[in-house]
Amino acid sequence: MFRVLIADDHPIVRRGLKQILEDAGNIRSIDEAESGQEVLDKITKTNFDVVLLDISMPGMNGLECLEAAKKLKPSLPILILSMYSEEEYAIRALKAGASGYLTKKSAPEELTTAIRKISRGERYISPSLADLLAVSVLDDTERPLHESLSNREMQVLRMIVTGKSIKEIAGEMSRSPKTVSTFRSRILQKLKMKSNAQLIQYAMKNNLID
Repeated sequence: MFRVLIADDHPIVRRGLKQILEDAGNIRSIDEAESGQEVLDKITKTNFDVVLLDISMPGMNGLECLEAAKKLKPSLPILILSMYSEEEYAIRALKAGASGYLTKKSAPEELTTAIRKISRGERYISPSLADLLAVSVLDDTERPLHESLSNREMQVLRMIVTGKSIKEIAGEMSRSPKTVSTFRSRILQKLKMKSNAQLIQYAMKNNLID
């Protein structure tokens, strides 16, 4: 019997995931959180068997929450369940301590299988993610440039290529426009580019745009 925490800032998503888990059975209790800070507060008070964690949340994003949660409870199994493709965040999430990564397009049966596996202390690796991991062991010279970006820089890149302004990004990230501009400058430097238009072209070429 599993005690599960579902962390997502969309109530409809949480409700859908809760229904899937209840239908699957073997669930002792299900709690919910809508922000990274709420996740950290709850895992310090309750011993969950599994945490389902979204990447895109207000304030502290999922990867930052993941890293903080693993410092508090290193053995806590955390499954990243995100709208973003595996190419974008899966390897980053695994390196940060996630026990697995699934997109929200995955079948309900795959979700329940992943939960059972990571609750036993194992990792859940889908066939497509296994292929990505194989590629990730290549020499640095063969890896795409965006892999050099930090998690925060990757988040800013995604917002830039979707057309958001510096001011809008600053508001969503709870950072100053100056800080976001610094992130943008670092991204351009690391990707060896000079404009947002080039960033958009790069993102399209590397499947970084949904």
